[in-house]
This record gives sequence, C-alpha cells and structure tokens, in this order.
Amino acid sequence: MPISAKFPDEERTRHASANNSNVFFAHFGPAPVEVTPENFHQVELNKTLWVIPNCYGKLLPLGEGAYGVVCTAEYALNTERVAIKKFFRPFQSTIHAKRTYRELKLLRTLSHDNVLEMIDVFTPDQSALSLNHVYFVSVLMGSDLQNILKIQRLTDEQIQLLIYQVLRGLKYIHSAGIIHRDLKPSNIAVNEKCEVKILDFGLARQADVEMTGYVATRWYRAPEIMLNWMHYTQTVDVWSVGCILGELVSGRAMFPGDDHIDQLTRIMTSCGTPNEDFCAKIQSEEARNYIRNRPFSPPR
Repeated sequence: MPISAKFPDEERTRHASANNSNVFFAHFGPAPVEVTPENFHQVELNKTLWVIPNCYGKLLPLGEGAYGVVCTAEYALNTERVAIKKFFRPFQSTIHAKRTYRELKLLRTLSHDNVLEMIDVFTPDQSALSLNHVYFVSVLMGSDLQNILKIQRLTDEQIQLLIYQVLRGLKYIHSAGIIHRDLKPSNIAVNEKCEVKILDFGLARQADVEMTGYVATRWYRAPEIMLNWMHYTQTVDVWSVGCILGELVSGRAMFPGDDHIDQLTRIMTSCGTPNEDFCAKIQSEEARNYIRNRPFSPPR
C-alpha cells in the first residue's frame, strides 16, 4: 500500500534546537531525538553506512543518484514504510551546501498533492560545527517514470493521467515563483495507483534571479539553457514536460544528444532553425554563430 497518512500533528512540530544550547537535536520533523549513541543505530546497505534514529528500522535499499542514496524504512510509531535519502558529502563545497539547503527549504515549504512531501530531517552529528551528514525522510512512492518506461508501454489514458498530475504540480511550483530546472522521468515518482509526485528540488531556483546554464539533464534541457540565457523563465520546465510527454507516447527519448552541439542539432532538426529575432536574444556569440552558420532546417 502506498503511504498516504500523515504523521500526527503533535509529532510534526519543528525542533531546530533545544533550550539547552549544549544539546543538539537530530530531528526537524517528528518528535526530536537527542544525538546520543543510544538513540541511534547503524546499518550497512550496499557498502553505505546509515546512522539513523531507532524509530526507523527494517531498512531496504531503493536507489542511488548523483547526490545521494535512498532506502526504505519502517517508522516504528505507525509501521508505515517511508523513503530515507542520505546525501553524499552535502557540505563538501559551497555548491553542494546550497543544493542541500535549497532542497530542504523548498520541500519544507511546498505543500501539494503532486509534490513530494517531506516527513522528517535528521543528522547523527552531535553539533552544528561537526555537521557533515544529512538525511531526508519522505513519503514512499514505489517507482518513477524512468523505471516504468523500462518495463512497459503506457496506455493513452495512463499518459494523460500522469501528465495532468505533473502539470498540476508544476503549476503549483510555478505559482510560488520557483523554476524546478531538472524535470526528467526519474524525478517523477509514481505509485501503483498512478499517483504522481515531483521530486528533487536541488536545482530549483526563484524565477526572478540570474540563472546558470549547467542545469537539468541534457536530454530534457530547454534550448535557452544550453544557449546560456541568463534570465530564462518557467517555460524551461514546460519544455522538459514536453520531452517527457513525447517519451511516454513514443517509448524513446525525444532528443538523446551526445553533447550540447548534438543536442541542439537534434532539436533544430525536429523544430526548425530559429529565426533572427530568436538568435538576437542569445548572449553567447559562439552559440549565435553556430546557429547562423548551420544549414537551415524547416520544422518537421
């Protein structure tokens, strides 16, 4: 059964610190746990050491990404299974620290049926000065679009339902002034009821700040990101959803580029060469010259 029940409100009280400044608490979600050896236990899964509160047990490996590894666990107070994400070296650099903080802030702020719900955050480290490990606990969904596409083709009705929910969640995210910037099949969680939640806000940014070009998995990346527009908008997420929709319908990635140039070439072959007004908005002279010197391609 998918997890849909929320923990009791009294257990979800935020506890960022204690009255005693010499005591550091692990939890920001359910009831706080003082960081002492007797309140935590260690489990090794796939050569990764997990140090977690005693209220989480029966761990099973779930998956691994570029920034962390995920397992499932049973929450002792209600026996529901949850997902726990352990970040890889979350504070090894300014970029990693910002990514971790960004995801924490957004997941604790956003609240929508189609956005991943954070249940808990904890660390086994005993002080803020020694903080090197961060764990996020969230609702367990079971699978994602990437894994589903590997094993089955979806019906038109299933595709409509999935994309509707993605767009519904995306509308909510955009209404908060946030650009996700990394929408792809592996970041769209799905359970057996065909319910969808958008994951991974580590690259999300406010829409009114200057952007960087190196975001989003290349195959789902909007042209304006690759062309180094510094003030692109929420439409980059809509492009990504379009790429996901095309993949769901056709069963293959729409623009599986080997590099940035190949990616742009594939896009222009399908969508046509941009006009001069579009090229004038591109900040990169190298990108402008590449498009202008390339043979004209009409839209297919």
